[in-house]
Amino acid sequence: MNTATPSRAFFGTASTRASGRPTGWRGIDLITAAMIAVAFGVIFWGFDTFIYPGVSIASAGFPPLGELALGVWIIPAVVGALIIRRPGAALLTELIAANVELFLGNQWGIAVLLSATLQALGVEIIVGIFLWRRFGVWVAVLGGMLSAVLEIACYEWWAYVPDYSFTWKIVYLASGVVSGGLIAGLGGWALVRALARAGALRAFPVGIEQREAVAHR
Repeated sequence: MNTATPSRAFFGTASTRASGRPTGWRGIDLITAAMIAVAFGVIFWGFDTFIYPGVSIASAGFPPLGELALGVWIIPAVVGALIIRRPGAALLTELIAANVELFLGNQWGIAVLLSATLQALGVEIIVGIFLWRRFGVWVAVLGGMLSAVLEIACYEWWAYVPDYSFTWKIVYLASGVVSGGLIAGLGGWALVRALARAGALRAFPVGIEQREAVAHR
């Protein structure tokens, strides 16, 4: 198993890989992905219910800027991929979170499952390009950004804002990409590192990286 310190992972060298075969999911992987997803599903519901209406009001003067909130819904995919580090981790985590959101109630209905799939695929593509060997912050940011592109270009442009002008659609896309990179990518990476520092991820590669970082101080 290859290992690397967090500082090296940050700059793009190989990160600690998941143990065993990449597709060899452990029970703890499945349980952790599910727990993370359920927590985010509840957060989604709270955000949908209490915060997103305020976002809509705040961006009423220029609606494309409302897409700056998109990254919130992409975070589970990034977090799942960074912790589990196996093919399908982003997709599983994001889809469970979306199902919980759907069960609790939201304004988009079953369409959230399509959104979850597109958002997760962005992260899966990025980590797959690097053969599940790199999980630094810039990989997380790229994953969040590509997720936003897929969600908007493949779905939201046509379902939510078909009447927008070309300029407004570009601003809408740019807002989503910025949000995906910063909120989901950088924010998801920071959350995973915080959990690792707290000792909550000892059974995962990021926990190994954290212990090595402490040992080298």
